[in-house]
Amino acid sequence: MARTRRVPVRKSIFDPVHGPISFDGVALALIGTPEFQRLWGIRQTGFAHLVFPGANHTRLEHSLGAYWVAEQMARRLGLDEGAARRVTAGALLHDLGHAPFSHTLDAPMLEVLGRPHEALSRARIEGNDPDWPEEAVEIPRVLERFGIRPRTVANLIDPAHPGRAPRLFRSILHGAIDADRIDYLQRDAYYTGVAHGAIDAVRLLDTMRAAEGRFLFAEKGRSAVEGFLVGRALMYSSVYFHKTVRAAETMAQAAVERFPDYPDGARGLFRVTDGELLVRLRDAGGVSAGLADGLSTRRLFKRAFGWREANGAARGRWRRLLANPADRRTLEDELASAVGAPAGSVLVDLVGLEPRTAPEEDWAQVGLLVGNRPIFPFRASSPWYALAHRPPADWAVSVYAARRFVPAVTRWLSRDPPPLP
Repeated sequence: MARTRRVPVRKSIFDPVHGPISFDGVALALIGTPEFQRLWGIRQTGFAHLVFPGANHTRLEHSLGAYWVAEQMARRLGLDEGAARRVTAGALLHDLGHAPFSHTLDAPMLEVLGRPHEALSRARIEGNDPDWPEEAVEIPRVLERFGIRPRTVANLIDPAHPGRAPRLFRSILHGAIDADRIDYLQRDAYYTGVAHGAIDAVRLLDTMRAAEGRFLFAEKGRSAVEGFLVGRALMYSSVYFHKTVRAAETMAQAAVERFPDYPDGARGLFRVTDGELLVRLRDAGGVSAGLADGLSTRRLFKRAFGWREANGAARGRWRRLLANPADRRTLEDELASAVGAPAGSVLVDLVGLEPRTAPEEDWAQVGLLVGNRPIFPFRASSPWYALAHRPPADWAVSVYAARRFVPAVTRWLSRDPPPLP
């Protein structure tokens, strides 16, 4: 008679950032689902590996790390067992909806699918994502098998639809300092070799306190909180928005936007892995194939021109392009035509106009306990406030071009007055 294999009640892995991480039955079962295993094929930092060769870590690794941090936070904040299980499940599953190369395709995803990756994570947790194969839907069944309602987990990770999730629980996964960010800053610093993200996570966790329905930090943790803010700001400018990383990400975005029958024809691109996306783009031919080949062989566009600041009426016109990507693509093709370049050879990057922080990342809500009284030192105008709200990139607007057209684009945009926007 065949022997039935017993599923281990608890299993540990070794993580290079946090050390041993243990997982119980529900976590182990979730890790084995198709929705979660897809994250092996999604790079955590998009195209940063083209500048920082060690940055080949994945969303799956980060999700395991976020689980560990959320578990530590739940323990320190005194959550009961049921609440801790929901919060840690949310941390494990919070990135299910990411497109290939992570945040690289956030803008076309929103344009094509009409919702961001958090909403897609919710849909996959609840089992109602129309673009996910029905035969591969396992997560909601796993959660229900362990007595966890999928919607209660989804409410924790989708800030646009928080439902009735208590603010304390949601803040563990969505806040200026949360399990997601505590993990990714350390992990990204480790794999890129950039020391700026080396935050004092031990001190942050040790000084967390639950008060007034939220978590605050003891006064002695203030230096760790300020160090977190500095580290996050420097990682944005040094890694996430490095000009060469942005060149590659702008090329990938353009390759998807020039996919045949875009936008409807591109719906299936957002549920595949990094490698599968590049194959589909190359198979599509045309502009998409050329850009994908450039990414695969590191023949990247160069910045031909840029505006460090965009103020007044010009800023308003640029922001209209940010809100209307079809108009931005028209402008790109007009620019290419003006210098005798084929469509897709000139690209406009508006990421420097995007807000640095989302509402759920509001540093005004980061508080310290001085005695028994909460204070909020990051609300007032100060160097800390300015650091928290500075733009994500040094350049408000950048124009990238295929290398052979860079001189012509630079000359064209250097005219006085500049012909854009």
